[in-house]
Amino acid sequence: MPADFLRSRHFRLVFRLFTSSSSLIMANLTDFTQETLSARLKRNPFIAEVHYFEAVGSTNTIACQLALAGAREGEVVVADAQTKGKGRLDRVWQSPPGINLYTSMILRPRIEPATAPQITLMAGVAVAELFSGCCTGGVSVKWPNDVLLKGRKACGILTEMKASAGRVDFIILGMGLNINMNPEDFDPTLRAAATSLKIETGKVYDRLEMISTLFDLIEKWYRVFLRTGFPGLRETWLGYADILGKRIKVVYKDEFQTGIVTGIDDDGTIRMQGEDGAGHRVIAGDVHILGR
Repeated sequence: MPADFLRSRHFRLVFRLFTSSSSLIMANLTDFTQETLSARLKRNPFIAEVHYFEAVGSTNTIACQLALAGAREGEVVVADAQTKGKGRLDRVWQSPPGINLYTSMILRPRIEPATAPQITLMAGVAVAELFSGCCTGGVSVKWPNDVLLKGRKACGILTEMKASAGRVDFIILGMGLNINMNPEDFDPTLRAAATSLKIETGKVYDRLEMISTLFDLIEKWYRVFLRTGFPGLRETWLGYADILGKRIKVVYKDEFQTGIVTGIDDDGTIRMQGEDGAGHRVIAGDVHILGR
């Protein structure tokens, strides 16, 4: 499907994504069923099958089980709630029912295992574009797997891979998007660092429209990635990251280093000039822009 078609359809949909009506607030509590999700998502030929659950431990775990059993690329798992939502570095993703998006997609790209982490950056671009259709400014990506609204986390991305004999068997692309959460819905320890589209815009969003547009954009950027690798996404990613020339702090476990970002490599790793003037490549850790 041509990218221009996807882009035009995206902009038509964006204007239907939000409303402040009480009827939509109630509808969001019952909008996800196997039938409604299958009917909406399978309009996109890239979506091979939809597996819906009212509650699971983690959509990534279910998707991995399906992939091991032979599920096709483009099969997706959607849950209304997660009891053991997974984040990067063994963190927990808060996943209450009826208000957010928790979903995982099975991908089977013909790429080398070392290239797989770039899928996370690709998904970040797609989510940032989705959020940008709802928010005027304030959307950014945080290397390697977060999307922020006005500096606070609104989406986490977790990719997991199975590989053998030097090739990727499958990648599970998991995404949690905070859509209609109120401040009181967050654990008190997270309220300063996390947010949602509703908090930032004052609007309630139709989750069916949001997840449909999300997978349209995932397909669009995944096709670009398959053709060009990360270099085809780099400028768009950098536009959302606004990180070049900035002083950053990289934290990994109990260690940290600081420096100035000088670029991002073709494989998605950050190039940084350390305080000692030496060049470094950031391949893991949490990156924080200093001076904001």
